[in-house]
Order: sequence, then structure tokens, then C-alpha cells
Amino acid sequence: MSSSRTAGLTATGTIGAAHQSLRDRVYAELRERIIDGRYPSGHRVVERELADELGVSRIPVREAIQRLETEGFIAAQARKGAFVAPLGPAEAADFFDIREHLEALAASLAARRADRAGLRTLEKLLDRARRAAGSPRRTRELGSVHADFHQQIVVMSGNPLLQGLMAPLDGRLRRLFSLTSEPGDGPVMCGEHELLYEAIRSGDADAAERIARRHVAGTRATAMQMLAAGTAGTAGTAGTADTARTAGAGTAGTADTGTAETGTGTAAEPTDPGPRLRP
Repeated sequence: MSSSRTAGLTATGTIGAAHQSLRDRVYAELRERIIDGRYPSGHRVVERELADELGVSRIPVREAIQRLETEGFIAAQARKGAFVAPLGPAEAADFFDIREHLEALAASLAARRADRAGLRTLEKLLDRARRAAGSPRRTRELGSVHADFHQQIVVMSGNPLLQGLMAPLDGRLRRLFSLTSEPGDGPVMCGEHELLYEAIRSGDADAAERIARRHVAGTRATAMQMLAAGTAGTAGTAGTADTARTAGAGTAGTADTGTAETGTGTAAEPTDPGPRLRP
């Protein structure tokens, strides 16, 4: 690396200035830009331009792009370069097919193996989600917290193989949250997660599995609708979500109000899965 580039790193505070692995930091930065929508589907990823922008050599950028390609975030095309991989209805359908089964298994195992430390972590995440749900400006943060909630359940499953299978899906879940979360979704999402927490806390593995499966399956229709309509990640699309929420909302009841209370007995399940808005 030239002396001029080195000077630039320390002067500008670019990503290369940190005393950490450049490859990992570049990877994390590019991954976050894809997840939060700054790099939308089809965005061209140019190695040289990114290296100049981030203040690093092209080697860590190349390595990060290769890693993101392996994880499905970036797709390379011969003679065209690398682009952010699409996340449309077809890709989302594949994702939901896998997620529904694996998350139901994770919830069931978590209910059997939950310890106090794991439950406290879930409680803290629920508390953060409730606070974020009260502010429309914190929609992106809310999506991240809910993704953390799902990830914690996987950790609490105590199954290393399942954790390994779910790890590559975490980034895609966060990307989907970012694209399809809107102001006003918080109370519904918090209510459903509270029901799932109660089932896990009470050790009811069957209820935890059913609630997790309903939760994931219920989010599928709305997310797919938004992706198909091209409204995912677009401000001011509440109408689409509200329409989907209204359809079949008559018996949503418990799930919509999120009546599960910490410290109560067996978790109460919604009589109908109702319209789930987000993953």
C-alpha cells in the first residue's frame, strides 16, 4: 500500500483505518449496505470503485465480494461483473420454505432447553422492540431487533448443526425485514413474538413449534405481495400492508393485541394465524 494511501486512511478515518481485519470490515460494510437497501437488487458492485471509496486495496474488497457471493447476496455474471442478487417473490418463496421448518424446529428445541440466561436475553429484546415500536422513526431498528430475537431462539435451541444451517439465512432475514418493515408494524410483530416467548418460557415445545410456524407462514403472504408489487423498501407503502392486514383480520384477536404477559402460565395461542405483516 502506498504512503499516500496510508496517509489517507488515518486522515479520513475510512474503513481501512481500523485495527481489524480489512476483509472482515469490508465484508460487514458491504453486507450492511445490501441489507438496509442502500445497494438494491441489481446494483452493480465495482471492485475498483469500492476500494477507492473505502480507502483499502482491492484485495479485501475482492475477498469480501467473493464471500457475499457465496452467501447469496451478490451474483456474478460473465462479462458483466458483480451485482446485488435479486430478492423477489421467487427468492423469497424459497427462503420462506426453508425458514418455516427450521424456525419451528428451533422454537421447539428452545422450549425444551431454555435457561434463565437465554430467557433474559429474549425479554430484553422484547423490551427493546416495544420501545422501538412506539416510534415511527425507529422502524429500521425494530426490524433489526426482531431479527435478533429470531437468532436468539436458534441459539437457545442448543443444536450446533441447526445453528450452522440457520447462520447463512440470518442476513437474508435481516434484508427482508429491512425491505418489508413499515411504521405501524411494531405492535403486531411484538404481540406475536411475545406469544412465542411465553411458549418457550413455559416449556411448551408443541405450542412453541405451532406458534413459530404460524408466525413465519403468516408473514409470507404480505412480504410476497410487497415484493411482487415492487413496493418493498419504498416509503409510503402503508396502504399495501394495510390492505393485506385487513384481509382475513376478523379473527386475528390475540395475535394482534399481543396479550401475552411475562410471568403468566402456558402461552395463549391465537385462534387463527391472521394476517402477519413481517418476518
